Amino acid sequence: MAGCRSDQAKRLKELEQENGKLKRLVANLSLDNLVLKDISAGNF
Repeated sequence: MAGCRSDQAKRLKELEQENGKLKRLVANLSLDNLVLKDISAGNF
């Protein structure tokens, strides 16, 4: 059972790291989107 919990803890850490990467990716894409909207509207 201890091995199972250890595997779960490892998987949780991996998912938390992936979640952080995905959050940064979404933030970057959102910023890119805003910049492109401003440029297309002539606000540059």
